[in-house]
Amino acid sequence: MTTDLDDATMAGLRTRADEVLRALVGSPDAQLRPDQWVAIEALVAHRRRALVVQRTGWGKSAVYFVATALLRERGAGPTVLVSPLLSLMRNQVAAARRAGIRAETIHSANLPEWEAVHQRVRDGEVDVLLVSPERLNNPGFRDEVLPSLARDAGLVVVDEAHCVSDWGHDFRPDYRRIATLLTQLPTGTPVLATTATANERVTADVAAQLDPAGDQDVLVLRGTLERDSLHLSVRPVPDTATAMAWLVANLPRLTGSGIVYTLTVAAAEQVAEHLRGAGLEVAAYTGRTEPAEREALEQDLLDNRVKALVATSALGMGFDKPDLGFVVHVGAPASPIAYYQQVGRAGRGTDRADVVLLPGPEDRAIWEWFASMSFPAADQVRATLDVLAAAGAPMTLPALETAVDLRRGRLEMMLKVLDVDGAVHRVRGGWQSTGQPWVYDADRYARLDAARRAEQQAMVEYIATPGCRMAFLRTALDDPQLAADPSWRCGTCDRCQAAAGPGAVTTTGIGTGTGAAADGVDAALVAAARDRLHRPGVEVTARRQWPSGMATMGVPLTGRLPADELAAAGRAVARSDGLGLGGVLRTLFGGTEANDGPVPPALRDAVLAALDSWDVTADGVVWVRSVTRPQLVEHLAGAVARHRHLPLVGAVGPVGDAPPDRHDVNSAQRLAGVHRRLGLELSESALTGLAGRSVLLVDDRTDSGWTLTVAARLLRRAGAAQVHPFVLATG
Repeated sequence: MTTDLDDATMAGLRTRADEVLRALVGSPDAQLRPDQWVAIEALVAHRRRALVVQRTGWGKSAVYFVATALLRERGAGPTVLVSPLLSLMRNQVAAARRAGIRAETIHSANLPEWEAVHQRVRDGEVDVLLVSPERLNNPGFRDEVLPSLARDAGLVVVDEAHCVSDWGHDFRPDYRRIATLLTQLPTGTPVLATTATANERVTADVAAQLDPAGDQDVLVLRGTLERDSLHLSVRPVPDTATAMAWLVANLPRLTGSGIVYTLTVAAAEQVAEHLRGAGLEVAAYTGRTEPAEREALEQDLLDNRVKALVATSALGMGFDKPDLGFVVHVGAPASPIAYYQQVGRAGRGTDRADVVLLPGPEDRAIWEWFASMSFPAADQVRATLDVLAAAGAPMTLPALETAVDLRRGRLEMMLKVLDVDGAVHRVRGGWQSTGQPWVYDADRYARLDAARRAEQQAMVEYIATPGCRMAFLRTALDDPQLAADPSWRCGTCDRCQAAAGPGAVTTTGIGTGTGAAADGVDAALVAAARDRLHRPGVEVTARRQWPSGMATMGVPLTGRLPADELAAAGRAVARSDGLGLGGVLRTLFGGTEANDGPVPPALRDAVLAALDSWDVTADGVVWVRSVTRPQLVEHLAGAVARHRHLPLVGAVGPVGDAPPDRHDVNSAQRLAGVHRRLGLELSESALTGLAGRSVLLVDDRTDSGWTLTVAARLLRRAGAAQVHPFVLATG
C-alpha cells in the first residue's frame, strides 16, 4: 500500500519517532538508525508487512514500540504482540512503559488478570497487548477475544518469528496459528515479524507465511550478524568433571555476571549444586522452575546478585541484560543457529563478553534423545485420529492417553500440528476430529530429519574449525554481508588469536587456547568435581495420584492412593539423564537385553555407597523380576541383601507369559500395562511373615514410577508396613 503523505508530514513523523525512541531508551541523544527508520516508515506510512532479521541488540523492539506510538497517535488500534517467553514479556512491558506506552500481557501465569486486561483493551486503555502463542489456540481466546483484536489491531507483531518455521531451531506449533490471525486482519493492517536467528531458508519461509494470499509486498530487512563484542572460544574437555572444575576455576575471573547453559535439566541442577558447593553464587533455571521463581531469578541476574544462572534453553529468547558479561556452554547445542541465539544474550551493551563452549563426549547422544521426541510415526498419528473420530465428542489429553501410547508432551505437540493442518480442532473440553482428510507427509518429515542431522554435523564442524569462529557462525546463518567479504575475520576468537602468533595480545586469561583439554585446570578441582559427580544417592519419590480415566481401560484405579498403599521415599544410585554416573547408566540401559548381566563393576562401589548413606531400616528384600534384564536385577537384589544382612524374601513379577512393558508410552498406558502384568511371587511363609514388616523393593530403574508404585501397593496390601524402593537409575 502506498501513502499520500507529503514531505513535511514524513519529516514530522521522523522527528516524532526519534522523540519516542529517546523516551524508550532513556537517552536524550538517541536517534533511529536508517535501517530502523526504513522498517518504521514501512509500517506507519505505508501499512506494509515486514520481516526484520537482525542480530540481538540491533533494536528490533524499538521498531515496534516506536511504530506503536506513532500509529496510536494517528488513531490506530492497539498493537498485538505475539511473544514466546514470559521473560521477554516482562522486559518488553518495562521498556514500553518507560516510553509512556501502556502495555499489558495475557499468558498462562496471569490467568486471574485476563478479564480485567480484556476490559482495558475494550476501553482503549491498552497500547500494546502481549500474547503468548499458546493463547492463540485457547478456545475461549481464539473464538471470543481474537476476532475483535484482529478487527481492531493497529499493528500485529510476531516476535522470535523463526518459531513460525518448522525449519527453525525452535519450531513451535502454536506459532502456526498466526497464519490464521493474518487472514482475519482488515486490509491495510501492518504486520511486523522479527528474529535474530534465521538463515535464508527460514527467512524465506517466514516471509511466505506473512503473505499467505500472495498479494502483499513484504519488506525483508536482513542485516549483518557480526557481533564484535563477543570473544568466542571452544575448550574441549575430556569429561564433565573437567568442565565443572574449569567453571569453578574460571567463573570468578570472568567479568560481570552471565549464563552457564547446559543441555538437560538434570545437568543444570547438578552443575549449579556443584558450583554452590564451591562457594559461587549461582542458581539453576530450567523448564521445571516455577514462574514466580523464574522471575525472581531473572531479577537476581539483572541486578548482579548472582554470578550466573545455570540454565537450560528455558532462559533464552528475549532475556535482555545489556551488560551480560559471559555465556558458557557445558555441552554443545545441536545447531550453530541455536548456539548463536543463546550466545547472543551476551555483550549487547558492553565492549566485550566472553563466550566459551565446553563440548562434552555425550553431546551427540543427548541430541539424538531430543530428536527421538520429534513428530510421531504414521501409525501413532493415525491411531490418535481414529480415536478422536470414533469418540464423537471432544476428548481431553488424559482421556486420550488411555487410548493411545504417546507420552503427554509428544501427544500435545502432535495435536497442535494436526490442528494447524486442519485434521483436529481444539475446543472447550479438549480435542475433536474435524473429519478432514489428512496425509502423513513422510517426505517432509524425512527432509526435516535430514536438516536436523546436517545442523548437528555443522555444530561438530564449528567445534573443530581451524578458521574464525564468528565467520563460521555468520556463514551458518547465511549472513548476507559476509558473502561480500569472504575473507573477513573477527580477530578476537581463539582461532584468530592463535593465527596471530605467540606475540598476539590474548583476549582472556581463562585458558581458552587449543592445548590439552585439562591444561590450566587444577587436578584437585577435577578430583573434587569427579567425586561430587560420582557421589551416589538420589531420592525417589512415590506416586500419589492415579491418572484419570483408567476405568475406560478396564483398570479400577482412581483418585489418590490411600496412605496404606503408598510406597515410602526411595533411593536411586544416580540419574540416568544426569552427569557423572549418568553416563555409565546410559551405556547400561542404552541397548537391549544383551546388556543383561551382573551389576557393572563401575557401579558396584556406588551401589554400596548409596546404601550406606541411606538412613532406612528394613526386614527383607524383594526384587522386581525383569524379563529384559533378569540377571541384572537379581544380582543387584542379592548385593543389597548381603550388604544390609537381610533375607531375600521373593519377587514381584509378570504373571504368565506377559511381554515386557514399553517405556516410551504415556503415563496411563504405562500404568495399565504394569497393573495387568505384575503379581506377587512370595512363598506362603513369606506372605505370612510380611505383616508389619519393612521391605526394600529392588529394581533396575524407574522412569514413570508406575512399576514401583504398583509393586509397592501389592506388598502393602499383602501386609507390609513400609516399602522402600531402591534402583540403579531414575530419570
